[in-house]
Amino acid sequence: MDTPLTRGERTRQAILTAAYSLFVEQGYRATSMRQIANRSNTSLSGIYNHFESKEHIFETVVMEHHPFHRMLQILQDTPGETMEEFIGNAAQLIISELRGHPDSLNLVLIGITEFKGKQAPELAGVYLPQFLALFERFSGAQGRLRDLPLQAILISFVSTVFACYLSANLTNPGGSNLPELEPQLDILYNGIMKAEKPCIHA
Repeated sequence: MDTPLTRGERTRQAILTAAYSLFVEQGYRATSMRQIANRSNTSLSGIYNHFESKEHIFETVVMEHHPFHRMLQILQDTPGETMEEFIGNAAQLIISELRGHPDSLNLVLIGITEFKGKQAPELAGVYLPQFLALFERFSGAQGRLRDLPLQAILISFVSTVFACYLSANLTNPGGSNLPELEPQLDILYNGIMKAEKPCIHA
């Protein structure tokens, strides 16, 4: 049985919920503390009892609602006996999740455009070790993986997934169909260049 939230915890959550909706609707700079107070039915002094500044609120919202949070949960539950199966299943599930909750990606864009990636080090410190632990189970992959840092493999995977998601939204905004992932995943696995035939000397 869950322990009921205290009054202070309920107020704090109301502030974060209101701030999240305002940030994704209109951005960070366009959102005022007064707007957050009004939407959360909290006084300004009540907000400052929980958060020292609007930036502090945004940082907390990012840590609670960043897509990495849900991506990690999905990866932990993704089936797959091989690296290819795992990556293919995970890519489909993550893109489906992003399409169902597009607002969470707005936080990423706000962090990039309005904060120049200021939150990136903290996010990496929290999520990167957990992501790498998941990929560690495929380390070696029966000798088929190149000798690359797992961090580089993870970054390539995340970049591919987000690129597919953004591409699908640009070409079919609001569409329900998932993008075709096979070509992009093939490039992730094999690159874009044909393997050179070995030169046979007489």
